[in-house]
Amino acid sequence: MARVGLTVSRLVEAAADLADEVGFENVTVSALARQFGVKDASLYSHIRNVQELRERIAVLAGGEMIDRIASAVAGRAGKDALVAFAGAYREYALERPGRYRATHTQLDPASAVAEADLYRRTAEVTYGMLRAYGLTEPDLTDAVRLLRSTFHGFCNLEAIGGFGDPRDVQASWERALDVLHVALEHWPDARAGDPRH
Repeated sequence: MARVGLTVSRLVEAAADLADEVGFENVTVSALARQFGVKDASLYSHIRNVQELRERIAVLAGGEMIDRIASAVAGRAGKDALVAFAGAYREYALERPGRYRATHTQLDPASAVAEADLYRRTAEVTYGMLRAYGLTEPDLTDAVRLLRSTFHGFCNLEAIGGFGDPRDVQASWERALDVLHVALEHWPDARAGDPRH
């Protein structure tokens, strides 16, 4: 029988908090049960296993992150939108490290289908910001991959103190966004092979 007061949403929120504290990879059913002062078995009426728990954290975190980004870019375009998008991304990654790590979880096909709305919202916000640069496919997908890898790499290195040079990290971040903006404005046309002007 389900323990009174325990719900899936409450468990997932607590598990996401735990991920931020101890690391996403260290979230287990046992660790979560200890948070609530119950036995592991009390949670299995709400979640099947640790894989489902981690996937639910990933979906929660993905929703939080894209909501934050969407709010930041609302009413903005071009470089202003890029800077707002990137800032919200970085802020979430650094403030919520366990949740952020969860957003890179590969969901199983059944979960991915069930969470189609999250993917749709993420694509709408991301591609919408990039369309202001006049990009179309396949350039849109390539640009998304460029931005994601740049933001992810920078945030991961920053989080572990990987920038040892005395140069101010914020200054480097702003310079990277300047460069990305120029790259997006002058994106080479995949069909013609010539840069746009």
